[in-house]
Formats: sequence, C-alpha cells, structure tokens
Amino acid sequence: MNNVKSVFSIKDLENISGIKAHTIRIWEKRYAILEPMRTETNIRLYDLESLQKLLNITLLHKHGYKISNISKLSNERIPELVNEIISDKSAKHHAISSFKMAMMNFDHTLFFNTYNKLLSEKSFRSVFYEVFIPLLEEIGLLWQAGTVSPAHEHFISYLIKQKLLINTEMVQIKEPVNKDTVFILYLPMNEIHELGLMYLNYEILSHGYKSIYLGESVPTDSLRDVKKYFDNITYICYTTVEPNKEHINPYIKEISEEILDETSKFWLIGRMIHNIDNRLISGKISIFSSIKELVDNL
Repeated sequence: MNNVKSVFSIKDLENISGIKAHTIRIWEKRYAILEPMRTETNIRLYDLESLQKLLNITLLHKHGYKISNISKLSNERIPELVNEIISDKSAKHHAISSFKMAMMNFDHTLFFNTYNKLLSEKSFRSVFYEVFIPLLEEIGLLWQAGTVSPAHEHFISYLIKQKLLINTEMVQIKEPVNKDTVFILYLPMNEIHELGLMYLNYEILSHGYKSIYLGESVPTDSLRDVKKYFDNITYICYTTVEPNKEHINPYIKEISEEILDETSKFWLIGRMIHNIDNRLISGKISIFSSIKELVDNL
C-alpha cells in the first residue's frame, strides 16, 4: 500500500491541517516550506509527502516555533524535532495527525504503531475519549467537505473496530456483578454507524452489567422477542442518521407503546436526538448528548 498515490488541493490541506489556505500560500511564498505541483491552469496540487510535512510544521508552530525558523530546517530534521518535543500537551494532536496520515495512505502499520505507542502511555478508555472520538469527528467533517472518500472512512473505522472488539472481549469474559438491569444495545433499521454503540458496549461490560449487543439495522420485532428472555431491560438506541428527523418521533412512540413496560427503559443517543420532541421524554425514556454523559449514568 506504500504505492498509493493521492493528490490534494490547497483546500484539502486546510481541512486536514486546520491551517487556512491563505496562510499556507503566504508560508509558501515567504518561506518556501512546500513545493506544490501545478496544473496547466496553475492550480496548486500537493502529494502525501507535502501533507505530512505540513502536519509536522503545524505541530511545531503550535508548540511555539516560528515559521521563519522552521523553514530553515531540513526535511529530515522536521520530523525528528517533532518526535523530540512531543509532550502530553501535544501528543494528542500528533496522534490524530498520524492516524489521519494512516487513513490517507491506507497504512495499517502507521495506525498500529501510533495506537500501540498511545496504549503504552494511556488506558484504552483514555485513547478512545481523547483521540478516537476527536479523530472520528474530524473525519466526519473531512468526508462532508469531500477531502476524504468513503473508502478512507471505512478503512480507519474498521481498524478502530478491531481495537474495540479486542478490548471488549477482555471484559466480556467476566461474570456480571450488577444484576438490576440488562442492557440491550442496537441500531435502528438502516442505521449502520456502530462505533459509538460498540464503545458503549465496552463501557457497560466494564461496569459489570450484562449486555446484549444486537448490532445494526434491528427491526422492532427483534426487540419484542428479547423481552421473552429478560426482565428489567434498558434498551440503548444509537441514532446517527436513522430514523431521520421526520420519523424519529413516531419511532419513539412506537417503542413506547409496543416495547416498553413497567420494568424497562429506553435510552437514546446520537445526532438525531436533537429532533426529538421533549414531550416524549419521560421516566422511561431518556436522551443523552454524548457518550460520556451516558456512561456517567451507568
């Protein structure tokens, strides 16, 4: 995969690095920090090497280094200096940049090396909260801006899923100690974004609860079937794009009327909760604005 070729516009560099295109142009003109390729119509284009260099320069600049001084460094010295100055304050930024580079170049090795270094210094919980969640939020914005393709997003998401599954298995083998409720985790029909739900499954198991993970695109009938086997159920529904804003409130009404009883609860999380009619919220139905908020309520 080292032969993967990718070419970026200056707008792509802005989206990925956070440095405004106007500033990048000034840095090029005054300090020659990058050497873009040019189309026949004189439009700037950049390769992966230029993107990596800009990300390193961005970290040095945020760390207090002046662009005029950075421009005097050799291409070999810049990444060396980055590694020398990485501190707790900048490690998160550096890791996110490394993961983005791994994604852009479909580079498994860079992903694993970055992840293993993080895990040698932090817990998996800290890595997920401090690095993976901001990374996924940035990737979502990059996807919306057209800077990355669905292939890039699927590549990095799959690798994060691998780590979630490994860490989930380690806590899943333990016998549940909290018996007051059973958590049923699922995604509604046509919803496929399950990373957040997978992490919640890890946290629920870590907190000593029994968890039944049903996964994506679960019909209401399947929720009804689960009621035959468990009492005191807490259903957790993660809704990112489905049900959409026109259907989310009728969906909640359906769950309330057909699934919930006096011993069960229904928790919702995800982007679509902002379209929920507050009049539907009750003692049995709760919404959470973030993963952390939900975990704090376990």
